[in-house]
Amino acid sequence: MAGDQNLHHVSKIGIIGAGISGIAAAKQLSGHSPVVFEATDSIGGVWKHCTYTSTKLQTPRCDFEFTDYPWPQRDNSSFPSHIEILEYLHNYASHFDVLKYVKLNSKVVEMRYIGDENESYFDQLETEPREYGRLLRGRPVWEVAVQTNQSPTVQWYAFECLVMCLGKYGDIPKMPNFPPNKGREIFQGKVLHSLDYSKLDEAAAHRLLKGKKVVVIGYKKSAIDLAMEAAEANQDPDGQPCTMVIRTLHWTVPSYWIWGLPFFLFYSTRFSQFLHERPNQSFLRTLLCFLLSPMRKAISKFIESYLVWKLPLVKYGLKPDHPFEEDYASCQMAILPENFFAEADNGRILFKRSSKWWFWSGGIELEDNTKLEADVVALATGFDGNKKLKALLPQPFCRLIQHSTGNLPLYRGTIHPLIPNMAFVGYVESVSNLHTSELRSKWLAQLVDEQFKLPTIEKMLEKTKKEMQVMKRSTRFYKRNCISTFSINHSDELCEDMGWKSWRKNTWFSEAFGPYTCQDYQY
Repeated sequence: MAGDQNLHHVSKIGIIGAGISGIAAAKQLSGHSPVVFEATDSIGGVWKHCTYTSTKLQTPRCDFEFTDYPWPQRDNSSFPSHIEILEYLHNYASHFDVLKYVKLNSKVVEMRYIGDENESYFDQLETEPREYGRLLRGRPVWEVAVQTNQSPTVQWYAFECLVMCLGKYGDIPKMPNFPPNKGREIFQGKVLHSLDYSKLDEAAAHRLLKGKKVVVIGYKKSAIDLAMEAAEANQDPDGQPCTMVIRTLHWTVPSYWIWGLPFFLFYSTRFSQFLHERPNQSFLRTLLCFLLSPMRKAISKFIESYLVWKLPLVKYGLKPDHPFEEDYASCQMAILPENFFAEADNGRILFKRSSKWWFWSGGIELEDNTKLEADVVALATGFDGNKKLKALLPQPFCRLIQHSTGNLPLYRGTIHPLIPNMAFVGYVESVSNLHTSELRSKWLAQLVDEQFKLPTIEKMLEKTKKEMQVMKRSTRFYKRNCISTFSINHSDELCEDMGWKSWRKNTWFSEAFGPYTCQDYQY
């Protein structure tokens, strides 16, 4: 144990991170007076520290709200800005008095496991099934070192259980690798990751982009938003175009209406998700899934036909070769900002396809030897959230945290079977990540209070393996824990664990064809 002079036994539960997941977990676990460590000066996570001026939510506000705290004007069809989301989160935390648990400017820099030495959760599974054990044992299991306000000294805290809410985005950017003498060091302009750009204020971002030849690497949401801001900064006659360099195309959506029908009909009802494979399904269910696969493919084609009609994808060579459902199944569908293709039509946004690229002194060079001149190269190449976890967890847990596929094997999206007395919230993705985090926080609170019991470690590992196999079969872009095509089934399992009814609607018709939203899980 850390020296007693620096050790603070303050709570049974510690929560690391005060983004949406951390605040959701703190509210549900408030009966245990958790301590929430937030490295920055504000709650909000990526919505505070990794957004652009133009960043908006990608789902309607009524699909992104806490069950017991509806949005004001929740029927407003517009997508809220990141400022509105932060205000909503602050109001929620204030309303339920969650902020008193949060320690701002408190960065966790080290963790130690101080459980029994004879516990071997990380060893090979024995033939005799082993129990995971209680989350609260009545004694400390983890110690964390916390650096406050960048102080050179740290304080140690001991907890019976830790909840990791560090998130998958922000902090650690994914950076591309380059051949020798073709990296950023030879480029005479400015190179920055989208994470760096998000930290600029509006005036600084405008100065960076105005009158500059900007190249944006990527074609997901952050890349699209950044290209849009570059176009808006270059509206003058002497403005320069922004070029997007795209390795992999993905389907983009202008709104949540397809040929006059609401988007939820295709993927967010119990009937629509019945067409998709789910973990642990019976042989009959598997057979029906196979027989109904033409209907599933037809739905994808139906959506694709609308997008090709509505958007100039063919004109700009942006029509993906893969089905729409693969992007949806991997949580990679992006909502386009207004006027995105209008800016392309005006020549302010250009597109180049290339699977490889590198720097030259005046810009970047593509694999077909095309040279693009650039003053600024913005890398919208994503983040490595798992690297944050691996850097923080001690051995042997840091090497066990990630499956060989790159995903976290989390039972019910929350418990890692091989890591004792620790939970993870915010590492499963679906249409509404807020709902995903809140429901798992409710499940976690009941687990902490021993309202139900976990299966054996062996069974939990088998369950997570089957889930990952389903995700991998659903899309070629399998890289993260995305449950969008079987999210209702996933919620059903959580409800059954908690002793709730899994079917949440009032009528059979609404149960089959009504959209499932956050408000269906009030309790």
